[in-house]
Amino acid sequence: MQNTPDISLIIPLLNEEESLEELYDWIAKVMQSNRYLYEIIFIDDGSTDTSWNVIENLSLKDQCVKAIRFQKNYGKSQALDAGFELATGNVVITMDADLQDNPEEIPELYDLIVTENFDLISGWKKKRYDNVFTKNIPSKLFNAAARRTSGLKLHDFNCGLKAYKNSVIKTVKVSGEMHRYIPVLANNEGFTKIGEKVVQHQARKYGQTKFGMDRFINGFLDLITISFLSKFGKRPMHFFGLWGTLMFLFGTISAFFIGILKLHKLYKGIKTILVTDNPWFYIALTSMILGTLLFLAGFIGELIIKTKSNEKHYTIKEKLNF
Repeated sequence: MQNTPDISLIIPLLNEEESLEELYDWIAKVMQSNRYLYEIIFIDDGSTDTSWNVIENLSLKDQCVKAIRFQKNYGKSQALDAGFELATGNVVITMDADLQDNPEEIPELYDLIVTENFDLISGWKKKRYDNVFTKNIPSKLFNAAARRTSGLKLHDFNCGLKAYKNSVIKTVKVSGEMHRYIPVLANNEGFTKIGEKVVQHQARKYGQTKFGMDRFINGFLDLITISFLSKFGKRPMHFFGLWGTLMFLFGTISAFFIGILKLHKLYKGIKTILVTDNPWFYIALTSMILGTLLFLAGFIGELIIKTKSNEKHYTIKEKLNF
């Protein structure tokens, strides 16, 4: 019977052929010097270079190297979600494949989870080697907004270097582009012992970054989404149903008032306009229609949650050593 690994290392990648072998050698050196039982899970997110060939060669010389290859590029969130599903280690550590994350951080991250019983430790790249205007400043603004919205006092939500208890990654489901907010998702699931560790950031050695400025726009949009989901994601009827009911009641009361006022004026012989000439009639009608639609949106949302909760959003093309 195979022993459970101490550490599962999950590495999503896209076109990183130049860095993979160097990264593996560095990781293996750290793991072996600390005598960890480990597995390295590479997630090839639809690479078009020779990244998969490099991974195949690594898996032949080391059975600890495992990998899956996506049919096409689905994104980092889907890659992490697939890795989380396959990881078996007691502690799960994620890192990027571009050599900007330092494997020497692994022992301290592991100890924080095992010894100090943290649920999640997020890396903080306090000193960065990225472009100040295209990455550093937007990143600071993004993280400030994320802290204020989520309530978590983390400096670097988007750092790829994180450590988790296995129970955390088996509970949290990552989709869309929500990988930036895994600490928030974990906190929403009741894993509240979340910490932060300053980690060394290194300049990119090979190739170019796969993320453009659009990631910050998407990040802020996702921040709005995660804020809503954290409150109503599992009970959309509580949001849409409430506002739908209030708007429908407002429209109904307004329509009733218009009708009563019309009958009163007719009874008193007071000259009056047609109900359809009264602007309040259209306000009342619109409120009733919108209220009905909002209520239906909440009802449909509840049905979608019940039927789609376990749906996968990626297709695996190949597996190695699974």
